[in-house]
Amino acid sequence: MRPEDADAVRQLPLFRDARDETFARMIRAGFLQRFPPGVTIINESDHADFLHVVVDGLVEMFAADGDRETSVSLIRPVGTFVLAAVLTDQVYLQSARTLHKSQLLMIPAEQVRSAVGTDEGFTRAVVADLARAYRGSVKELKNQKLRTGAERLANWLLQDVPSHEGEHVITLDFEKKKLSSLLGMTPENLSRAFSSIKSLGVSTSGAAIRIENVAELRRFARPNLLIDRPE
Repeated sequence: MRPEDADAVRQLPLFRDARDETFARMIRAGFLQRFPPGVTIINESDHADFLHVVVDGLVEMFAADGDRETSVSLIRPVGTFVLAAVLTDQVYLQSARTLHKSQLLMIPAEQVRSAVGTDEGFTRAVVADLARAYRGSVKELKNQKLRTGAERLANWLLQDVPSHEGEHVITLDFEKKKLSSLLGMTPENLSRAFSSIKSLGVSTSGAAIRIENVAELRRFARPNLLIDRPE
């Protein structure tokens, strides 16, 4: 692993307070692997053998039941996934696949479990990470149950918008059908949601989404800190 990649992983909240020897041991036991787009890395119901760290690229967490499938979240660098399954020595509850060419660090699950309880800083970070994940799940549940599709879309668009109140353009780096799934909609419902906020100055052209007046969209979305503030 390149020193700059190791440094980026080290700065993750999960590893930041771990002892140097703990972090070095996990890094030595892990391995860095490159994947092309469209590769399924883990499958739900498989046993959790590794903690995964996205060093580069974009990974989609998804789940399926019969012929139905839904996107659960997107993991960008530098982020981890399946910590809970690793800690409890259980099966994965989600699958993961690459949306872009990606590079992942895979740390053996037993190394992670061994560090919990022997390294106080790492243990505290694990507890904090699980707490953030729980709070994030509650917020997403509230988002799905308390808002219309158009309101969910509007608040999603506002996530990465700067604080200025003028025009802003968002360029998606994944397919729109992934966005509809992330927001709990069909592609047809997403299209209707975009139509319903068109009068607010929101338009699309390919992967580009233009917001002509951020303040107007914010008045419609009514962001709620108990739902929309990042953990």
